Amino acid sequence: MPEKVERTNLLWMIIFRVLILAILLIMALVIEYSASFSFSIAPFILTIIVGFAFSAGYLLLHYWSRFLTLQAYTQIVLDLLVITGLVYFSGGTASSAYFLYIFPIIGAAFVLSSRAAYVTASLSAILFGGLVDGMYLGFIPNAEGGQVANLAFGSIAYMIFIAWSAFFLIAFLTNALAGRLKKTRLALTEAQRELSISERLSEAGRISATLAHEIRNPLAAISGSVQVLKGDLALNAEQRELMDIVLRESQRVSHSLEQFMDFALPAKQPFSVMNLSDILDETLRILRSGGELNGKVEVRGNYLSSRIHYFGSPGQFKQVFWNLIKNALKAMPNGGRLEVDLEKPDGGGVRIRIADTGVGMSRTDKAHLFEPFYSRFDGGRGLGLSIVRRIVDDYEGRIEFHSEPQQGTEVLITLPAREQNN
Repeated sequence: MPEKVERTNLLWMIIFRVLILAILLIMALVIEYSASFSFSIAPFILTIIVGFAFSAGYLLLHYWSRFLTLQAYTQIVLDLLVITGLVYFSGGTASSAYFLYIFPIIGAAFVLSSRAAYVTASLSAILFGGLVDGMYLGFIPNAEGGQVANLAFGSIAYMIFIAWSAFFLIAFLTNALAGRLKKTRLALTEAQRELSISERLSEAGRISATLAHEIRNPLAAISGSVQVLKGDLALNAEQRELMDIVLRESQRVSHSLEQFMDFALPAKQPFSVMNLSDILDETLRILRSGGELNGKVEVRGNYLSSRIHYFGSPGQFKQVFWNLIKNALKAMPNGGRLEVDLEKPDGGGVRIRIADTGVGMSRTDKAHLFEPFYSRFDGGRGLGLSIVRRIVDDYEGRIEFHSEPQQGTEVLITLPAREQNN
């Protein structure tokens, strides 16, 4: 699969090339007017000018072309040819300009990939070795006044060996540095995302506290009044149905407020040694009795046969199982398979796996994972996964999602071992 090239990185590669060419041009002009040589360096300067012309073309392509990867490879190959020309016109076997080959190697490592860096090092070795051998054996004529130098074959072989060693050493070191920079950049991006989620959770908490204070008491009064009226008044069927709607919607709003309060004022949860299999089985039975877990969904897993004990809050684990399984069922409106497994890793703790064969998650859904008030389901409040994430964080655990569109979703929760005095 071809490497994806970022437009900004390609631009920096062009700018860096122009700077190197400018330095070489200034050095050539200084040498031309301050020292006397038996040969003209005009071809050397002309080669630099050709390099500038290529750079101008690269810059135009950078803004207009959509094939950035192809352009990057083309630039590197043409750069190697220009550098070979500079080596040829600056003395051939007596030239030290072969150090310029390291710059395309560095560029390939940072802009393309580690493989591209080694390929560039190999092409550099072939071009430089071919040029030196060709001039030494007389296949390639001398540049004007150039020094083929009557060197022994051993000296030529040593020169090529040193150059090749330098090319591949630079490729190795640059790849190592580029790899570390990439990991650091990914870690920084993930840290920024985590910070953004934490800020959103904090904001959700503030909003929850305000909503709960302003709505909860009036809602309780409304619901209580309706229940009294429903029992005291002689209502016809239509009026009774309207009363039921008011009570049902009041309960729905009350449930939303309870979820909001989990952010704003999480209650102190009593901890005890619990059997996770029993809690999970109870959650599934409630979902079956409510009709949400119907015959369309096949439930598999070791949750009944495994006896996994853990020290924590049963209420919190009910929330975790409830929210994750509800999401899995919503992802399988036409039925499917739900797998629930509980494991005890060798190092202690517990691992929970919940997988479905539903619609999966899009790239957008994964980018907004755990963000409060973002839901990928119609009618969702976008708080379930946020609550799960907060609970897992409270236990200093880790939660992972593996999902692709139309390929289902797998959730893995890993919690560390806990002692009763924690």
